[in-house]
Amino acid sequence: MLIFPPVAFMVSSNKRFSLGRNPPHCLLLSEKRTLKFYQFIEQAANCFHMDDISSKSMAHAISLIVFSFLFISASALVQSNQEGFISAVISNKGLDFGKDLLIEKAVSSIFPLQLSDIEKSVKIPVIGKVQLGLYNIIIYSVDFASSSVDTGDSGIVLVASDATANLSMDWKYSYKTWLLPTISDKGSATVQVQGMEVVLNVAIINQEGTLKLILLECRCDVKDISIKVDGGASWLYQGIVDAFQGKIVSAIEDAIIKKIREGIIKLDSLLQSLPKEMQVNDVVALNVTFVDDPLLSDSSIELEINGLFTGADGTSVSNYYCKGSQSFLSSKGSAKMVEISLHENVFKSAASVYFDANYMHWTVDKIPDQSLMNTDGWRYIIPQLYEQYPDDDMNLSVAVTSPPIIRISDQDIDTTIYADLIIEVLNSSEVVPVTCISLVISASCSAEIDGNNLAGSISLVNFTASLKWSNIGNLDMHLVQAAMSTILKTYFMPYLNLHLRKGFPLPLPHGFKLQNAETMLLDSMVTVCSDLSFTDRYDLNQLPVYW
Repeated sequence: MLIFPPVAFMVSSNKRFSLGRNPPHCLLLSEKRTLKFYQFIEQAANCFHMDDISSKSMAHAISLIVFSFLFISASALVQSNQEGFISAVISNKGLDFGKDLLIEKAVSSIFPLQLSDIEKSVKIPVIGKVQLGLYNIIIYSVDFASSSVDTGDSGIVLVASDATANLSMDWKYSYKTWLLPTISDKGSATVQVQGMEVVLNVAIINQEGTLKLILLECRCDVKDISIKVDGGASWLYQGIVDAFQGKIVSAIEDAIIKKIREGIIKLDSLLQSLPKEMQVNDVVALNVTFVDDPLLSDSSIELEINGLFTGADGTSVSNYYCKGSQSFLSSKGSAKMVEISLHENVFKSAASVYFDANYMHWTVDKIPDQSLMNTDGWRYIIPQLYEQYPDDDMNLSVAVTSPPIIRISDQDIDTTIYADLIIEVLNSSEVVPVTCISLVISASCSAEIDGNNLAGSISLVNFTASLKWSNIGNLDMHLVQAAMSTILKTYFMPYLNLHLRKGFPLPLPHGFKLQNAETMLLDSMVTVCSDLSFTDRYDLNQLPVYW
């Protein structure tokens, strides 16, 4: 049985429904799902106008909304069945970095901020009724002395406090006397804001594989302001303070809240614009669809993406992989800003895509020991080869026969490669397959970071060679294995390392760079622990965003 909290509907001045924003956290669904429920109810309720329906039909409409919601597909109310194979855990240190960056960019984009003009008629002792006005009111600088960010069941709460702000403005007044028709004057003034606090509470949910930002609360409180009037009559200062102090405070608070709300809309659009696929090259792409809602604890935020490689043509291998019951690392107490964990299935999916695309087949005609590319170099290894094809050039055709097997342990990345090596003789411009040798190669891989790329290297541990077929009779496999060892060590492994060291980009938004990154192996995963830096040349407001 589903238990929902009470829902308060109110009729606003614009004759549309709005939803009360203090839902009690007393239901069996997760609180993030509760946010989705409130979103759904509010959006549905706003479809009805007061002018179109009576109170009775309004009640029926609301009942219908709730009733319909109860019969929404269960997939909207339970955790997604999809699994995430790449996880990013942002630690307290990373949250502080993001908070400071967000405040810095917000301040630079919001300020200077011009406020609306303020006019008011006031009574001044002795003088009488005076028309006062403040114009060109500009907040030109803001400095936050302290800030904090907290995460948990209530979402992400960012508090920037003990702020000071400086304003400039022009003033003007006019009044009439029985002696003179109109007396007026004008000048400038400055305002210093003290003790300003801005509180922002947002939630992040998964919306069809992208992130949705929901503003739960936004407020700005100004504790005190001091006004300095340049010029004017002696009564002017007190008149402005009495008439405009409250209005200036309200104008500051309202303008900042409005700008923050606009910023949240832009940031939400930025999150919505994140692509669901990251093209690595013309062969493979990385599925970066978000899986489930972000997990918020009191010390970190964890995001999961699908993380499996697919073919450039959209071919998916997702159905073949299961992560099982393993969980990603907790970033509690981490000395780095972010931990990016990649399950071994990520690498398996890449291997499968390359294998299916026939990119694990090579024809080799040049190797460091070029003597082995002529039958003369094999006269003592495979005598009958030289006897039948004396001094003929050769090719080596290497084909991996199944996707490499990759296993990540706490100490190593073990790789097993099954391949066939066919010796081909170039006889009178004709390519003649002579013999096929099956190889089972055991190799050890390591992971390393190159910029924002996860790269690696591979080294040969051991291998076995067996004769699969031969058109020139039996072979002495002990001698053949020695030759194969030379070929693997001098050509095959260096060739693989040439590509592995290029790596592939980790799913980071543009502008962010890994700093002092470290890698570790644990529980079938490669984990990258790193700090972050942000390139100032990149504009956070630039849309769309690409990985």
